[in-house]
Amino acid sequence: MTTAIEQTLETYGIENWGAGYFDVNRKGNLIVHPSENDNRAADLKEIIDDLQRRGIGTPVLLRFPQLVTAQVRKLQRAFSKSIREYEYQGAHMCVYPMKVNQQRAVVEEYLREGSRYDFGLEAGSKAELYAALALDQSSESLLVLNGFKDEEFIELAFVGSQSGKRVVIVIEKLSELDHILRLADKNAEGALPMIGMRVKLYSKGSGRWEKSGGEAAKFGLTTTEILEVIRRLQEADRIDMLRLLHFHIGSQLTDIKRIKNAMKEAARVYSKIHQMKIPIELLDVGGGMAVDYDGSKTAFESSANYSAQEFANDVIYTIKQVCDDENVPHPTIIQESGRFLAAYHAIVVTNVVDEIETVVEDITPIEIEAHDPQVVVELGDLRETITVKNYRE
Repeated sequence: MTTAIEQTLETYGIENWGAGYFDVNRKGNLIVHPSENDNRAADLKEIIDDLQRRGIGTPVLLRFPQLVTAQVRKLQRAFSKSIREYEYQGAHMCVYPMKVNQQRAVVEEYLREGSRYDFGLEAGSKAELYAALALDQSSESLLVLNGFKDEEFIELAFVGSQSGKRVVIVIEKLSELDHILRLADKNAEGALPMIGMRVKLYSKGSGRWEKSGGEAAKFGLTTTEILEVIRRLQEADRIDMLRLLHFHIGSQLTDIKRIKNAMKEAARVYSKIHQMKIPIELLDVGGGMAVDYDGSKTAFESSANYSAQEFANDVIYTIKQVCDDENVPHPTIIQESGRFLAAYHAIVVTNVVDEIETVVEDITPIEIEAHDPQVVVELGDLRETITVKNYRE
């Protein structure tokens, strides 16, 4: 490897954020591998040169669907390893949130590989639900429905259930339960969807979407509302429909400690519901699995201080520990990690049209003397060590 290429790798930090998919070849061009540790590669400069010869200019969006497949496999391997290592008695499934990228090629590529592991879909709007119903999924996979649900949306969910899909309607406000119970009575002879509840946890996430969790979060049911849902389902003799507990504390969760706290709290709620003799068996831990965009491996909002394997280990271990303490069966863990699955597969290529020159003035060196006050010594240390990544600390 030449010095120029080594300098390029160091300057752009490709080895830190590339996840094994991106590299620089001997020509000094950026290349994309279809999977980790794969010798095959596509030269981005050659692709752009070919497009320009055909009269296609930049900006241009390039998609590499093989990277969606590679991420599905990486996620499945991580959780399979954790389940074996910790002797977890439940299973792991994923549902791809279609809002992350609704492109047909992306969703179908995900299902092509994900169906091998019974991975399913998550829809949060009527448009997404219509699309999901038209797609082929594994017979054991789930179609999880989140978001705002009017009566038409819920009717469509019942249609999906009666067509053979394993539909889960996640209740986020009490008014949704009225529509579900009314349609359940109306369609008593047909297959009914499962019901889930989104719990509002006290635990907060981290990063840019931190406010998605905590007691001030916009979405989810309080403990009192969860008990009300259970009471009304029991009165209607529909408690057998309640199968899932769901939570979501934000996207791009950068700090693994916050994730563990949320898992512990949610697993405790799940256990208490199960101890009420309710046939709940699915724990949907939501999305939030972060992508390390800048390669710093920190809790900075564009990074993550954990790997896919560390994430899987903490999820499996924490839930298992709580369920064992509460003496309840280990649930099937459902995950909605759309960003992790789709982020790497698309690249926007554009021309550099201008440069912004940043003028950095020389900072006069400061010498700290031994007799200086402690606060001055500490400020001097901060001045030397502060970076854009650690300034929050």
